[in-house]
Amino acid sequence: MATRTDAPTRREQILREAARLFAERGFHGVGVDEIGAAVGISGPGLYRHFPGKDAMLAELLVGISGRLLTGAKRRLEEADGVPSEAVLDSLVEGHIDFALDDRPLITLHDRELDRLRDSDRKLVRQLQRQYVELWVEVLRAVHPGLAEPAARSAVHSVFGLLNSTPHLGRPGSLPGRAATAALLHRMARGAFGAAAAGE
Repeated sequence: MATRTDAPTRREQILREAARLFAERGFHGVGVDEIGAAVGISGPGLYRHFPGKDAMLAELLVGISGRLLTGAKRRLEEADGVPSEAVLDSLVEGHIDFALDDRPLITLHDRELDRLRDSDRKLVRQLQRQYVELWVEVLRAVHPGLAEPAARSAVHSVFGLLNSTPHLGRPGSLPGRAATAALLHRMARGAFGAAAAGE
């Protein structure tokens, strides 16, 4: 979503509006007709794209976990031969892009993950574990003295920090995207440095 520059497909439009509405009013507070109206089609017309709201929620939450993992792998491939510090910076920047551009998905994950079918929820968790382990490997390359459990805890803590963006106030109340991104980046690197200093 956030990284695309071409026009979104109708399916992507539906998912974006569903994420926004679910985040604002909760999964059960939004009807299919409202999602359809937000993209200019009838509620029943949505069923040509999705069998129902549950399928939209699953695609949103599985999809973002998959995109984060794919994006991180791509950054690692592109950073072949680059110093570990720069690789870590690249991972942080990628996650900040998600945290600033896909704020409704963070809210949705926090509130609605338990509504997924077991198989979808397990897939989300599996993708997230793989994403974390990529970060742990890079973080330990930057801070070799950091034990694996501490590195994993530090990564989860930084995700919590970066994923706090839905609680930062309305978008217009933030100091600007670039300034907010820079602040989050400094805080993330500071947290990793503090974790390493404690070892």
